[in-house]
Amino acid sequence: MPDAAAAADGAVDTVDDVVGRLREIGAGLPPADGVAVFNRAYLTVTEAVRDRLCGRYFADPTAMAELDVVFAGRYLLAVGAATAGREPPACWRPLFELRAHAGVHPLQFALAGMNAHIEHDLPLAVVDTCDRLGCEPGDVEADYHRINGVLAEVEAAVREQLMPGPDLLERVEPLTHLLGAWSVDAARETAWSAVRALWELHRVPCAEQAFAAALDGSVGLLGHALLLPLGLHPGHVATAAGRLPGARNRPAAEDGTGDQAQLECSGLPSA
Repeated sequence: MPDAAAAADGAVDTVDDVVGRLREIGAGLPPADGVAVFNRAYLTVTEAVRDRLCGRYFADPTAMAELDVVFAGRYLLAVGAATAGREPPACWRPLFELRAHAGVHPLQFALAGMNAHIEHDLPLAVVDTCDRLGCEPGDVEADYHRINGVLAEVEAAVREQLMPGPDLLERVEPLTHLLGAWSVDAARETAWSAVRALWELHRVPCAEQAFAAALDGSVGLLGHALLLPLGLHPGHVATAAGRLPGARNRPAAEDGTGDQAQLECSGLPSA
């Protein structure tokens, strides 16, 4: 399989490079853009992983730093393709195609991006990283699962920040039903199963490529389901409560423009 980190537009070499590129991407997008919503979540995850690389959290921080860079390369490749007017991989197409759809809630954008990046990009990135380092997936498995705690914290923060308050839940029942079926823990476990399958197929390149293509397509189908337009006005369901540190709080305007202002500051902290 091609090494996406090397092929991506704006290729990165270090985790700090990844953080810088994510900030650049976020700065160039309207805050309400669906890709911007996911990008903020991904930036938060990357910064949390970077902070843990300096301590004793990981058994092999060098390997985890390499995985972080290779993993990010696949998202940057999708961004680069969309920016250049090319089609991104199938797993990313729903997010890029529906990024401005008024009927899609910001939380749907965040989870659809996580779905594409975790269930498709992550398995391929683990295999690419093992090839680079001359190791096997089992050598990085313990650290792989240590990241689950970091992702769970961020996903919980995303849901808390973007979900409406209890007084509005009845009005957005379709949203709660749609998103209740997806979790980061299940996605990570599914991704690790895909890692094992890809590694077993590594000796048969044509079979490995066929599996990767099928994975790309199936994750894309789930992305379309997660982004099913629900006809909810985002300004009515986005909440200004529960902002993470650094998020911008804007008062609602009396002239009725507050709905858009709420949407623009919904999501994780802006870069």
